[in-house]
Amino acid sequence: MKEPIRRPWIWVVLAALVLFNAPWYLPEGSIAPYWFGIPYWVVVVLVLSAGLSAFLTWVCLTQWHIVEDEEEADTHG
Repeated sequence: MKEPIRRPWIWVVLAALVLFNAPWYLPEGSIAPYWFGIPYWVVVVLVLSAGLSAFLTWVCLTQWHIVEDEEEADTHG
């Protein structure tokens, strides 16, 4: 059975992405240097948000066993 709750590494990666998505670990009041014309912490948050979205999409598509699909195939086929 493929369930994300049974794979601890998924939870570790998810927790790390969520934890570091808020820039609490950066120095207070720091906005320099600028990357692409915006403060660097904005770029860090955007990259981590995209990484979180990509990771959750990958988990849902490849690591989750969805029983409903099999049940629908059995009833329609």
